[in-house]
Amino acid sequence: MKNSETIKKLGLVFPPSPKPLGVYRPTLVVDRFLYVSGHGPVNNDGSLIQGKVGADLDREEGKVAARQVGLTMLSTIINNYGDIDNIKRVVKVLGMVNATPEFKWHPFVINGFSELMVEVFGEEMGIGVRSAVGMSLPQNIAVEIEAHFELKH
Repeated sequence: MKNSETIKKLGLVFPPSPKPLGVYRPTLVVDRFLYVSGHGPVNNDGSLIQGKVGADLDREEGKVAARQVGLTMLSTIINNYGDIDNIKRVVKVLGMVNATPEFKWHPFVINGFSELMVEVFGEEMGIGVRSAVGMSLPQNIAVEIEAHFELKH
C-alpha cells in the first residue's frame, strides 16, 4: 500500500506546516535522502504544545506532543518535498524533550513520534536508529524532533 493511501486509511489530520523561524530549510534532499529540520508540536489551529515534561506535562502528555511533532513533520514533507509515496524508510530520528532535570522517560516520550512512523511506513520501514535526549527548547515547546528518510529514487 502506498504511504498516501495508508495516511488516508488512518484518517490522519495534519496541522499547518510551520514556516522556518531562522536561516534553514525545512527539508533538503541530498542524493537518496530527505533531511527534515527539527520540528515542534504544532496543533491543528497553529498553536504550539508548550511546557516542560515532568513539570507542566506528564510523560503521557509528552508522548502525545511527540506524536503531534510527527504529524507536523509529515505536513512539512507533503508541503515542501511533495511526494510522500517516494519515502522508502525512516533512517534516523533525533528526539529532544523539554524536560525537568529529574525526568528520565525521554525514550518513552519520543515513542509517540516513532509509533506514528510505524503506522505510516510499516514496522520494517518506519523504525530507524534514534536518540532521545532532554534539554531546554525554543519557545518552551514540549518536544522537538529532526529526522532523515531514505527515498525510493
